[in-house]
Amino acid sequence: MSDATSAAATAISQDGPIARELSGGVLRLTLNRPERRNSLSEEMMAGLQDALDAAGEDTTVRVILLRAEGNVFCAGHDLKEMTAARSHSDRGRVYFTEVMNRCARLMQTIVTHPKPVIAEVDGMATAAGLQLVASCDLAIASDRARFCTPGVNIGLFCSTPMVALSRNVSRKQAMEMLLTGEIIDASTAREFGLVNRVVPADYLAQVTAKYAETIASKSPLTLKIGKEAFYAQAEMSLADAYRHCAQVMVENMLARDAEEGIGAFIEKRTPEWTGE
Repeated sequence: MSDATSAAATAISQDGPIARELSGGVLRLTLNRPERRNSLSEEMMAGLQDALDAAGEDTTVRVILLRAEGNVFCAGHDLKEMTAARSHSDRGRVYFTEVMNRCARLMQTIVTHPKPVIAEVDGMATAAGLQLVASCDLAIASDRARFCTPGVNIGLFCSTPMVALSRNVSRKQAMEMLLTGEIIDASTAREFGLVNRVVPADYLAQVTAKYAETIASKSPLTLKIGKEAFYAQAEMSLADAYRHCAQVMVENMLARDAEEGIGAFIEKRTPEWTGE
């Protein structure tokens, strides 16, 4: 990590339901409505969307760490808000459409975000809360984390969480979760491929901080290029993926940071990234 990054002052703020802390290039976004199980209410989604949008433009942010207060990471959509909309003349159709579109935009913002996003999960993540975890680039869970897509139990199939879930785990494992609605523990989530690592709860913050700090020490341009290419090629045929990524490598080689990084490696010194 560069001296400039490591020496950056810690900035902490609370903006609605989202607490923000920026230190050493790592932005910690904390879902801070534990009394409401950190559900994805309108307010929560708006706050998280605003925080992510701002981070995309902030050059001092290298990595985003998404965490939550309380023993529930995120309980999914706020069902009380959703149910209240049934009193509308259209039985909530317009409102439900707006909420689902807003949620879809939020999840896609994470996937397409120019900065890597890491989920730090220390508790239950259900339905759209699981979708939030699955949408992140990395996910580190404590040994007391739990995951499920329980919509089938209340007559509401987890169709939108299914999009993110099925892009992380095998079809059979995704369908097992979606059809049964049963809770899986952290070790099973790791076996399925939903999370990267499972660690003791007392060490979770330390481990995720290490991941974030390691990634934050890399060239921000290289991270942006690589993340974008990863998700793009994943949707392509093998031949198209190679053609696309070969061109990405060419453009990356022409970047100043690649020139600096290769030069630093040859000269056995620490690179100084400019993001160019």
